[in-house]
Amino acid sequence: MAEALGCSAWWVKDRARRGLIPHTRVGRAYRFTAAHLAEIVRLHEERPKRSVSSAPASRAATSPPSARTRAARPPEPTTAPRPGRLRARPPRRTQYETVA
Repeated sequence: MAEALGCSAWWVKDRARRGLIPHTRVGRAYRFTAAHLAEIVRLHEERPKRSVSSAPASRAATSPPSARTRAARPPEPTTAPRPGRLRARPPRRTQYETVA
């Protein structure tokens, strides 16, 4: 099943154990049929957010920049200065006692 889905066996067992994907349990083993595989694929299918044919390309090119969505705009430069070096945070706990 994992090979057919292109994922790890751990992922398949974890999702089946949590009841997130259809399966049959025989004893301690998880069993999957072809119908289960088709349902799993349907559950995790992603549809395009917006169809290319539904939005005319000329409108997007002629619209003013203020009418575009935030996701379509290029990222704005940050004004805060960046530190020269990154520093790690101190650990929250040690092996034998907690740090307050």
